[in-house]
Amino acid sequence: MLILTFILIHWYASLFFQTVFLHRYAAHSMFKMSRFWEKAFFIGTWISQGSSYLNPFAYAYMHRLHHMHAENEKDPHSPDHSYNIFSFMLKTYHYYASVKNRDIVIEEGLCKRIPRWHKFEKISESWLSRLIWVSIYILIYIAFAPNIYFFLLLPVHFFMSPIHGAIINWFSHKVGYQNFEQNNNSTNLFPIEIFLGGEALHNNHHAQPWKANFAKRWFEFDPSYLIMRIMHALKIITIHKNALK
Repeated sequence: MLILTFILIHWYASLFFQTVFLHRYAAHSMFKMSRFWEKAFFIGTWISQGSSYLNPFAYAYMHRLHHMHAENEKDPHSPDHSYNIFSFMLKTYHYYASVKNRDIVIEEGLCKRIPRWHKFEKISESWLSRLIWVSIYILIYIAFAPNIYFFLLLPVHFFMSPIHGAIINWFSHKVGYQNFEQNNNSTNLFPIEIFLGGEALHNNHHAQPWKANFAKRWFEFDPSYLIMRIMHALKIITIHKNALK
């Protein structure tokens, strides 16, 4: 069915750019690439995330804070300081907006090596851009949805990136198993992780945040790392030696 295919493509494309570009590149600098490919990833992130496009600077800055202050009062998205997943998402959005708009004091030491493309960011994160993407999703459903009930799935497209972030940052600090004892409650969500592109091997990532491969045990699998190795072999990116398994 075309609508279900569209959901899957949108889900995994958005997830790929969020985990590889925003997370592993912008936040953790696990690999390097040319300016051409960096711009290509900016554009790919915008196309795949669409109406829920995340500013790379704000995302990377918040994620670095999360690692520094996991689950204490300075953590920008700790589930320990929210009543439920909806208040958690709203709180995360407000902090994200405050970073993006510079409404808070930015720690300069946490800004190093975060990629910027200021002119493009103004376009990609504008309300006009978001409304255009919302309109595209609606038109696709008008053209291909077999009945009106499928339109209930549209919010998944509208808020794709926050949904990914909420699943990982809420549930991966609430349920699951741990390979490493740490001073935080991060967990792994395997086998649900299969649908999250490696991101929900969160306990492993918190234990070794410089490692490009989030999988540690024999049954764990990080599909995004496999794609990164292919891109590395094709010389699209160069994974740093300390990030390799």
